[in-house]
Amino acid sequence: MSHNQLDHRHYVIMPYSELHKVDFDQVIETSVDTVRKSVDGTKTFIKYIGDMPTSIEAIENKSQEYSHDEILDILTTEEWVESTFVA
Repeated sequence: MSHNQLDHRHYVIMPYSELHKVDFDQVIETSVDTVRKSVDGTKTFIKYIGDMPTSIEAIENKSQEYSHDEILDILTTEEWVESTFVA
């Protein structure tokens, strides 16, 4: 079984309003400006390699930890992808 670099990444969904608690030296994102938000703007997610960083552990309203494949499935839902319904 082959492994790629994404196998070691972990993802946590969290309230966007708590993003100021994230130490960006501990995660893959570089700043508040580089995170993706849910369609309604209330959630974001953070990715990191290895163990959960302490700044992420301290966030109370975070999701469980997801793998790369799991987060890809989540990010294709209506909560994360704007509907482009054309009548």
